[in-house]
Amino acid sequence: MSLARAPLSAKLGLFVVIFYVLVAVFGPFVSPHSQSEIVGGVWEPISSKFWLGTDNVGRDILSRMIFGTRTTLFIAFLATSLSFSWGILTGFFAAVSGGWIDQVLSRWVDLLMAFPTLIFALVVLSIVPINMTTLILVMAVLDSTRVFRIARALAADTAVLDFVEAARLRGESTLWIIFREILPNTLTPLIAEYGLRFSFAVLFLSSLSFLGLGVQPPAADWGGMVRDNSLGITFGRTASLIPAAALAILTVSVNFVVDWLLDKTSDIRNQG
Repeated sequence: MSLARAPLSAKLGLFVVIFYVLVAVFGPFVSPHSQSEIVGGVWEPISSKFWLGTDNVGRDILSRMIFGTRTTLFIAFLATSLSFSWGILTGFFAAVSGGWIDQVLSRWVDLLMAFPTLIFALVVLSIVPINMTTLILVMAVLDSTRVFRIARALAADTAVLDFVEAARLRGESTLWIIFREILPNTLTPLIAEYGLRFSFAVLFLSSLSFLGLGVQPPAADWGGMVRDNSLGITFGRTASLIPAAALAILTVSVNFVVDWLLDKTSDIRNQG
């Protein structure tokens, strides 16, 4: 899977993703101001002093974008990683074990998926303390149901192949079959799916923050910044459009990379 042969869209997407990660890791160390410091007037325009203007209370948007990138990516990354770890393990275990174990896990997932994700999250977050840990756990549990479905389907297709049957005949354990036989042969589509689920996690977190049940002030994140500055559109201010554009650019960039990975997976299968 050579990056040199990747299409321009995949290279561009990967460049943008890496840029966002670098901003999240190193940006706060070079940020002009803190994320909560009031440094000017309300909704000041873009200038040499404020490169992206100020927000609804006079905070520097560039500084809040930098801190918001770290917060948004950190929560989305941890939530997606947790959901994948749990979803893949349970999905593979259900497919390999079969029988009543598969039925119990599948029906539990069906029960969770019967509730609209956003509404379920809003109900839970309205009755528990809202903090970073709570957000990550709620997002991970809800998203793990989708990962379970995908992982179970991939494992079910792989579990009937000859090399898996040979491993069973050798007396290998269920965990050995999962991690040594099934996981390596389903890794590429799972990596691609991870990218998609990460994009959904970013959007989901931003939706929660926009509704007031995500990242709490004065901490900055993209969804909260859109909410705080939404009234500025009425006065021709772009403060809310900047974090919205960051969301759109990240989502499109991740999808570029995911599309490339999926195309590579299809090519490998066709050659096989």
